[in-house]
Amino acid sequence: MKKYNKIWQFITPLLLFLVTISILSWTDINNNLSEKQSTNSDTLKLKPVEKPPFSSEISNIYQAINLQQTGLGFSVFEKAITGFINLKSENRLNNDKDILTVIDFSKSSTEKRMWIIDLKNKSVLLNTYVAHGRGSGDDIANSFSNLAESHQSSLGFYVTNETYQGKHGLSLRLDGLDKGINNLARTRAIVVHGASYVSENFINTHGRLGRSHGCPAVPDYLNEKIISLIKDKTCMFINGPKEYNSVFLDKEKAENSIRNI
Repeated sequence: MKKYNKIWQFITPLLLFLVTISILSWTDINNNLSEKQSTNSDTLKLKPVEKPPFSSEISNIYQAINLQQTGLGFSVFEKAITGFINLKSENRLNNDKDILTVIDFSKSSTEKRMWIIDLKNKSVLLNTYVAHGRGSGDDIANSFSNLAESHQSSLGFYVTNETYQGKHGLSLRLDGLDKGINNLARTRAIVVHGASYVSENFINTHGRLGRSHGCPAVPDYLNEKIISLIKDKTCMFINGPKEYNSVFLDKEKAENSIRNI
């Protein structure tokens, strides 16, 4: 019996030691796991959210408005909305009207190549015909000028301004924003106005629309509606078949402001 007591006296401290070591080791493991989980959690929290590429965001807007179905090409819309965003960020546009007008003179005059887009409500308000200047070409415009008496259309970005009553009835003045490209629009009296030669009847008779002296002329019966929609400092972009460069096509600058659309 004494022999067993001596053995237990020896074993008991050893068992206590081993149990204590096990508990301490288990505690350290748990602490390390908790620290790693905490570190991983912090890393996840601190990781910045990546923004989608600029073109992807533009594509989302393009698809939301169903612009492809209306015939407006994505590349033209991308240029137009890039300029719109940059002009908006410079406070050049009416904050109460998120209206973008796009005219694509790379298309035939027999196509509806003018779009009035409500960016706020993601909808096309109007898609209709528009004439180019007689000096720019017959059915398709291929020459553009900023010079008076050229009777040619001008490409680029415009801001719509005030209305007036002229020889074509209600008309809307335009201010060209691209130096050397369209900045003489006001002095050239380049305005939006109605014209009888902008009609399907004219197309059926002549195979194309009639032509203006450089103005983006629109159908007579839609003139007042169009002017009402786009007047008072909204953005107009005129695209053409030729290469066009503008400070307003700065995508990097526009990317920082696109979420305001």
